[in-house]
Amino acid sequence: MNITIENIMLIGSLLLLISIIVGKRAYKYGVPTLLIFLLIGMLAGSEGIGGIYFDDPKIAQFIGLVSLNFILFSGGLDTNWNTVKPILKEGISLSTLGVLLTATSLGTFVWLLTDFTIYESMLLGSIVSSTDAAAVFSILRAKSLSLRTNLRPTLELESGSNDPMAYVLTIAFLTLVLHPEQNLLSILPFFLLQMILGGVGGLGFGKLSKLVINRIQLSFEGLYPVLVIALMFITFSATDFVGGNGFLAIYICAVYLGNQDLIHKKTIMRMYDGLAWLMQIVLFLTLGLLVFPSHIVPVLGIGLLVSVFLILVARPIGVFISLLFFKMKIRRRFYISWVGLRGAAPIVFATYPLLAGIDKAEMIFNIVFFISVTSVVIQGTTLGVVAKWLKMALPEKDKSSYPTDAFLAENPKTAMTEIKVDENCYAVDKRIVKLNFPKSAIIAMIKRDGSYVVPNGSTVIEANDILIVLSDTQEGLDQVDVCLSRGDSN
Repeated sequence: MNITIENIMLIGSLLLLISIIVGKRAYKYGVPTLLIFLLIGMLAGSEGIGGIYFDDPKIAQFIGLVSLNFILFSGGLDTNWNTVKPILKEGISLSTLGVLLTATSLGTFVWLLTDFTIYESMLLGSIVSSTDAAAVFSILRAKSLSLRTNLRPTLELESGSNDPMAYVLTIAFLTLVLHPEQNLLSILPFFLLQMILGGVGGLGFGKLSKLVINRIQLSFEGLYPVLVIALMFITFSATDFVGGNGFLAIYICAVYLGNQDLIHKKTIMRMYDGLAWLMQIVLFLTLGLLVFPSHIVPVLGIGLLVSVFLILVARPIGVFISLLFFKMKIRRRFYISWVGLRGAAPIVFATYPLLAGIDKAEMIFNIVFFISVTSVVIQGTTLGVVAKWLKMALPEKDKSSYPTDAFLAENPKTAMTEIKVDENCYAVDKRIVKLNFPKSAIIAMIKRDGSYVVPNGSTVIEANDILIVLSDTQEGLDQVDVCLSRGDSN
């Protein structure tokens, strides 16, 4: 069946509905929801019961890039800088050196095992060298899996920041496949330009986005998430236009914004959480439609060998060597190496050889797809078991929800007070977002002229307001007094 303008909305909405319902049921039995989305896409495809014919790598790549923008940006927004800061060096090492070592070791194995040229082998290794943010975020944030201190932030930081490195390596080795007369040194300027401009662009656009969000006056609260979407795409596209790495830029931009005081931040965060899930479903459904199961069968043998080598050898090599100079227990290193899930990102990167028209492009795509599926099946279903086996999981009584921005936390606060704002108070005529409130406290309500106002970041404090403040601790309330009187906090 061909997709037409008339039935595309019906088909798309039905696939979304089926994916959500089936995914919810399947997860109870330990099956990763992202795998369900992928399988539903395959069943709906031309060789499945749906009979939908879809064979356009260009459209799939476009959907993939848009989806990865939302997924990485959402993951960055939810990254708590105070949690990530202690393990920043380890995360960066994993997402750069770890990816490079994984790519080269797997590429060498493929070169020795097959008739691929060295550059084609390294291209395949590069495509599957990064862990997938969508897969890791969705599984690690499940309520049933709580990990020991700093372990989950390390895994999420790595998965959210290593796609840029994999993308650079993929484009670099694809260039060498197309132009074998060039050498490895010729791609070094490209690599440096991508990373430097990506990092600078991400931080620069992050600061600019904060100014735009907090200073622009929009009539409707619902427009703020739309504004952030526009800023996200501008960050990616502008950085890519000047030769930088757009994926790195949007992730850094999102991490910066997620740790700043923004107007309507709660609305923005909730909107992005939903959009990230939508994009994950759409992405996996699209990639499932793009795959022809009959084309996977001929590569099952080599695909299985490559997948096993990646999980048991290449990934551990990348992890152990990149963490060699950091003090870390061996069990923790083993678990990090096991949480090397491959998912949608490698499949999206595998569309680049298809569009470039290289000889082994289709074979590479099918192998990558098989590797991603086996990775999610083998590693995704065993994360909890391996965590308990390596004693990386918290005891049941010690489990707590993953720390997100406390300003958005919905957990009950333990301290409350009412504060009357005097006419000489520092906070008078200032918006809440400018008060630098401690992350553990919120203004839940404002009593003004006999009525109650539900505040947000743009609400202006007036003289004689009575603020109802909630905090996690008494110390948080003390910091609120400092903010209201002098405008600074610890």
